[in-house]
Amino acid sequence: MAFAYPVKNESEIKDVLKKLNKEYHDARHICYAWVLGPEKERFRANDDGEPSGTGGKPILNQIQSFNLTNILVAVVRYFGGTLLGTSGLLNAYRTAAADALANASILDNSVNKQFRIRFPYEQMNSVLSVIKEMKLEPVFLQNDLSTVLELQVPVKHANALLKKISLYKQVEIEILDNID
Repeated sequence: MAFAYPVKNESEIKDVLKKLNKEYHDARHICYAWVLGPEKERFRANDDGEPSGTGGKPILNQIQSFNLTNILVAVVRYFGGTLLGTSGLLNAYRTAAADALANASILDNSVNKQFRIRFPYEQMNSVLSVIKEMKLEPVFLQNDLSTVLELQVPVKHANALLKKISLYKQVEIEILDNID
């Protein structure tokens, strides 16, 4: 049996694993892997007593091949009387993880950065053309002596926005806090 869970932090991961271990206390192994962070910078794979690299690593590889983050995949294995060997274990865990991910509802929640852009009215067309080109939606717009625009940008597009906006004179850009 394989399970995929959306998770936000290591505390949630520990809670889910605790529940799985309690519910499937009679299982021989519960191997798992998880990935966290917008850049997929935190991850772990656990073999739970299987030979090194035969349980957690193939699960982690499946998470990576689906290009997912903030996810935990756990595979519960009972011993059925047949020794699988290293290649059999790799294949069993890889297949179980792939099935769990293929049958899961994948949530697409982009991580955003929020920007505040100030510019003189004369720069309005230039700035708005960049916003339109990047298919971004302003969150806030204020017109006075200068124009203030706030928008949320997916992290993966933030550098491109900074690069394009910085080409215009008298345009100030401020990075606000990250938004989930």
